[in-house]
Amino acid sequence: MSSESESSRKIVTAAMLVIGDEILSGRTQDKNVAHVATHIGEIGIQMKEVRVIPDVEDEIVDALNHCREKYDYVFTSGGIGPTHDDITADSVAKAFGVEIDYHPEAMDILTRHYQTSGIEFNEARKRMARIPFGGELIDNPVSKAPGFRIENVFVLAGVPMILQAMMESVLPQLSGGAKMLSKSIGAHLPEGKVAEQLGALQKRYPEVSMGSYPYFKHGNVGTNLVLRSVNEGDLEDAYQELQKILTELGAEFDLPE
Repeated sequence: MSSESESSRKIVTAAMLVIGDEILSGRTQDKNVAHVATHIGEIGIQMKEVRVIPDVEDEIVDALNHCREKYDYVFTSGGIGPTHDDITADSVAKAFGVEIDYHPEAMDILTRHYQTSGIEFNEARKRMARIPFGGELIDNPVSKAPGFRIENVFVLAGVPMILQAMMESVLPQLSGGAKMLSKSIGAHLPEGKVAEQLGALQKRYPEVSMGSYPYFKHGNVGTNLVLRSVNEGDLEDAYQELQKILTELGAEFDLPE
């Protein structure tokens, strides 16, 4: 088997830690998980776990150590700003058991930025240049304060526009594997009517993830059925069987456009 085909079959996994009391309180709605999951999925990395955790050092350390051991990649968002509750960098340093200090390149980037902007580069803003030893900077073309990578952990900003810009420089550093494929079909029938048959189909195709999602359209009840797998052959076979099941149940289809 060639190295390319081996890579295409390998399962590569990731987790994401969304850090911030403002997310847990509901004051801020997360927009970062969908962006990261979508873009890493396009290169064959499956998001397997997402945790939303508070600005508490021990919580961050425990979650990070769990995820970095279990998954190929870990992404964090939030908590790398200038305020007292921005403790992600310190927590990452503690998780890895390394010191944290002002990074010379980060200091240079921020010094030039604030000089050009005519804004005081005060002690609070200097906190954004503190990077755990061994960390490699992640470019931030929006507000300049860098994120960083340490081993398989990527520490990103919480502001969606900034995180999205950072991800542009992160993606080339990632090695993907088998891409998750999906097929879906909408059927004009209640979810409960197909539940038993879908469960039996799932047992026949354990490598295909199957989900059902009810919807209401023009006053009628329907169900969207979604099949996902890295195995194209199994996915197609399961999809054909599902169509047959739905036909036998007398369902009208809403085929994807």
